[in-house]
Amino acid sequence: MEGISEAEKICILALVQTPGVGSVTIRQLISYCGSASKVFDADYKKLIKIPGVGDKVVKAVLAKSELDWAEKEYIRCNKELIDLHFFTDQTYPLRLKPLYDAPIVLYSKGEIDFNAKRAVGVVGTRQISEYGKAVTETIVRDLEPYNALVVSGLAYGVDITAHRACIKHNLPTIGVMASGLDVIYPATHKRTAEEMQINGGIVTENTLQTKPDFMRFPARNRIIAGLSDVVIVVESGKKGGSLITVEFAQNYHRDVYAVPGMIGNNQSEGCNMLIRDHKASIFTSVEDLATALNWTMNNDPTSVMEQRPQHISFEGFTQDEGQVLSMLKQKGPTQIDELAWQSGLHLNKLATLLLNLEFQGMIRSLPGKKYSLI
Repeated sequence: MEGISEAEKICILALVQTPGVGSVTIRQLISYCGSASKVFDADYKKLIKIPGVGDKVVKAVLAKSELDWAEKEYIRCNKELIDLHFFTDQTYPLRLKPLYDAPIVLYSKGEIDFNAKRAVGVVGTRQISEYGKAVTETIVRDLEPYNALVVSGLAYGVDITAHRACIKHNLPTIGVMASGLDVIYPATHKRTAEEMQINGGIVTENTLQTKPDFMRFPARNRIIAGLSDVVIVVESGKKGGSLITVEFAQNYHRDVYAVPGMIGNNQSEGCNMLIRDHKASIFTSVEDLATALNWTMNNDPTSVMEQRPQHISFEGFTQDEGQVLSMLKQKGPTQIDELAWQSGLHLNKLATLLLNLEFQGMIRSLPGKKYSLI
């Protein structure tokens, strides 16, 4: 956990737990004060001037009631070999960083490469059919040559089928939980969760001892979508939780695919509806998916941060163009939202700049509003 001090991490944990203080407010507080530690050092006059921060929030922060809890939480995580990833830290997943509602902190356990070159969310109904099980296992098997990271929710049905298939085919997989890491839900999946940690692991934004309350599952689904480049819905009813994941994926500019099913089949109503309403592309095979996403078949496990073209001259370009080209050289394929966040350029200006660079043959656009150097 490099990048920020232990004291700063404890202060961020305390802010997350402070009543009435959400993720947007925490970012605002830290942005204006300079750090979480300085937020707690600030007085009423300074805090109340911060846009979007009202009297109740200021009084809750000044009470400092969660600092003792945060220190104990931090110590326990270290004792139980749980990694903490703060949004201001170097270990925080790059796919989540530009998202407006990204978690302030993630808890994880296992050997996880959040920045794997390719990440596929595989989601669906808990009431999986034999057809759905076969399709899920086939998807994972066919993803193996692409060394894709599979993201799901450790739930019954499609989720656990995907995770277990990943273990079988030695494919990295992440289970995003709606509870604390010490509360495996459902409990029958505890052994699978442990096996996943050899090549992947389990992740949550929830503090230790958090129960999997119903309201936490939609929040969990946004993390699944955020950690993925593309989301595949295998089976879903008309009102399945997978449809919530799809909404988040669309908001985050992720590609969405749905597996078609038989007309009248309850488990496939949601998928067929997504395809009908043009909210998802029809999934036919991993090969077709790879073609659409411009993937090449290889087993190179290199992360997205290490795909760096070499020996490229940026002479003759404007300062903004040079900045964007340098970012793409360093990061590899990158979403426009992240480019805007990292460069500080307004989206409209950035879109025009990217189009010009595309005309000049320097970059190319990819599915999911991503761009890469040619």
